[in-house]
Amino acid sequence: MTIATAPVSVRMTLAEVRALARRVLLQVGLSGDHAHAVAETMVAGERDGCTSHGLYRLLVAAKSVRAGTVVPDAMPLLSEPARALVRVDGGGGFAQLAFETGRAMLVEKARRYGIAALALNHVVHFAALWPEVEWLAGEGLVALAFTPSHAWVAPAGGTQPVFGTNPIAFGWPRPGRLPFVFDLATSAVARGEIELHRRAGKPVPDDWGYDAAGQATTDAEAVLAGAMRTFGGHKGSALAAMVELIAGPLIGDMTSAESLAADGGAGGSPLGGELIVAIDPAGFLGDQVEAHLARAEGMFAAIEGQGARLPSQRRYAARAQSMAHGVEIPAALLADIDALVAGE
Repeated sequence: MTIATAPVSVRMTLAEVRALARRVLLQVGLSGDHAHAVAETMVAGERDGCTSHGLYRLLVAAKSVRAGTVVPDAMPLLSEPARALVRVDGGGGFAQLAFETGRAMLVEKARRYGIAALALNHVVHFAALWPEVEWLAGEGLVALAFTPSHAWVAPAGGTQPVFGTNPIAFGWPRPGRLPFVFDLATSAVARGEIELHRRAGKPVPDDWGYDAAGQATTDAEAVLAGAMRTFGGHKGSALAAMVELIAGPLIGDMTSAESLAADGGAGGSPLGGELIVAIDPAGFLGDQVEAHLARAEGMFAAIEGQGARLPSQRRYAARAQSMAHGVEIPAALLADIDALVAGE
C-alpha cells in the first residue's frame, strides 16, 4: 500500500502568485491601489528567486495592517519642494504606492535638469529597494535608493541596536541589456533571512548577531530579540550611519531608533522615509552618452571575462526560469497564508 505524503512545495505560475497576493492583501484590508502596488513587489521577489521578499511578505504586511502600523487606504500626496526635487507624503501607507505616485515626475525632472531626487515621507517599508532602481535604470537613468528601518542592528564595536538594516540600492542602464543592479543591506544579512531560519528551525551563523545580553549566538530567535551585526565591521557601520542621516533627518523623517519607538512594540514594519536619486547620463555627457556607456560595458566584460558574477545576474537567471516554468512555493507557507485569510 502506498502512503500519500503531503507535498513539500507547490508549483505556481507568476500570474497565480500575483492573484494570490492581491486577493490576500485585499482581504486583510488594503485598498485596491495599495494591494496592486504591494503585490507587484512580492511577485518580483518570487520571480527573481528572492523568496524572503516574496509571498512570505504577505504575513509581514498583514501583521502591519492588524497592528495599525500602516494606513491601508492612504492617499499619497505629491509635491515639488524645488525644481529638481520631488516629495511624496505617503500618509502612513506602504511605500510602493508612494513610489509609483512620484516616479514619473522624478524621471521628468532628472531628464530636464540632469539630476533629481525623490523623497518618500511617512511610509511603511517591508520590501527590497532593487525593484525601484531597476525600474529607473530601465528608463535610462542611473539610480540610488536609501532607507532606514527599525533599530535592529548594532554599530561596529557595540552590541545594542542603533541602526536599521539600512539598504542601499544602485541601478545602471545597459542599452539593449538588463540593467546592472545591486541591493545590499548594511547589516550582515537581511532580517528576512534570519526570520526564514527561525521559521525553519535552523541555526544562523554566529557572526550574524547577538542575543539580548550582547553575546554571540546561533539561535535565530535570540538574534531577532537582540541585535544584528553590520557587514564588514566598521565599514558597514559607517554606511549604515550615512543612510540614517540622508534618508532620515535630511528629508525630515525618522531614524531607525525613532521608527522603533513609534512602533511602540506593535511589531509592525518600519516607519519613515526613503531617498531616491536619479541621474540622466545624457545630462552630463550630451551627444557623447552612447560612447561613454559603451566604456562602462568594457568594465562589465572585464568582470565577467574572468568568471566573476555581476550583481543581479543570479536574479536575472532565476527570472528567466520562473517566467518560463513558474515558481515553487513552500506548502507550509501557503498553509500559513490560508490560515491568515481564514482568521480575517
